[in-house]
Amino acid sequence: MMWWLNRTRLARSFDHDRIKRAIEDAEQATSGTIVVSVAPYFIGSVRRAAEIAFKRLGVVQSQHRNGVLFFIVPGRRQFVVLGDVAIHHSVGPNFWEAVAQGVSARFRAGDMNGGLVNAIHDVAQRLAEHFPREQATGDNA
Repeated sequence: MMWWLNRTRLARSFDHDRIKRAIEDAEQATSGTIVVSVAPYFIGSVRRAAEIAFKRLGVVQSQHRNGVLFFIVPGRRQFVVLGDVAIHHSVGPNFWEAVAQGVSARFRAGDMNGGLVNAIHDVAQRLAEHFPREQATGDNA
């Protein structure tokens, strides 16, 4: 049996407020940027579409090259997590594989929001470890 998500059902698949709060909380402790993009069903390479979105959404423009994109295509039951060069160099491919496995397990269990929020939290911890938020100095402190 095949299932399709129209834009309305797609929009309801995720708790936008919960995800936004997770990203805001994450970015309080790091100079890194976390972006979530949920795409409707399309034909073509999900990886290639994620790479295009990475550039189009400006994730690649983070000052320290430490942005992370979660690119999700629920209609194809696929997602890609992309980290820019500095964070990828800091955490290595095994970290991304562990994040992807955690997201996959939660998505398969039907918990798309929990999977994404947990992954954001995991990524945020590593971003904060390697790229802590810069504190204001001088007159701005």
